[in-house]
Amino acid sequence: MRKISLLIVDDHKLVRESWALSLKASAEIEKVIECGDGQEAVDLARQVRPDIVLLDINMEPMNGFDVLKLLRKFSPSSKIIAVSMHSQVEYAKKMFRLGAKGYITKTSTMEEMLAAIRAVMSNGTYICNEVQQAWDSKELSKERKKEAGKQGIVETPAAVSEVPNIHALSGREMEIAGYLVLGQSSKDIAGLLHVSVKTVEVHRHNLLKKLNLKNTLSLVNYMNSNAIDL
Repeated sequence: MRKISLLIVDDHKLVRESWALSLKASAEIEKVIECGDGQEAVDLARQVRPDIVLLDINMEPMNGFDVLKLLRKFSPSSKIIAVSMHSQVEYAKKMFRLGAKGYITKTSTMEEMLAAIRAVMSNGTYICNEVQQAWDSKELSKERKKEAGKQGIVETPAAVSEVPNIHALSGREMEIAGYLVLGQSSKDIAGLLHVSVKTVEVHRHNLLKKLNLKNTLSLVNYMNSNAIDL
């Protein structure tokens, strides 16, 4: 494997400097650049075209999801490994949908980080053990429910968890949910989407009903507690 150039993007200086120090000690790594801002990361990637970008998700003002979209546009040859403090499967799924090739958490070891880098450099993908276990558990739960349905087994109401499901929303409802979380009013959203206020209100009512939520504040709390970014 050829020597690797790396860009570390994290808004915590101590974290990125610690990673940089450890990674520079690896014989596989040729160059390590670091920055703490999403826009700076995009600008650097356009200039140096790093092989790998270690991208923190939870940054401000531009989060990792938005940075990833821009990196894919302006430095398409760079392979992205998402790094997050969250082990929720939904975070990982969204990053992979957006084009990431790897996902590790900040509790992952340096050995796992290097394993992710090697896998992604070899045109593979990588998910850290912590998230992979959660992912497998979730898929196993789905399979059990599916098999129970085939056998005609019906859970009693007391055993059914009434957890709101973001995937029940339509594309338009998800779009409106995103605007609501940002604090936009129905009138504002109507102007942005070029639809009537009444249309927005209907979508707003439907999405809250699907998610089993009472109001916009409940929606914001749900999004934050479930680590969902629309």
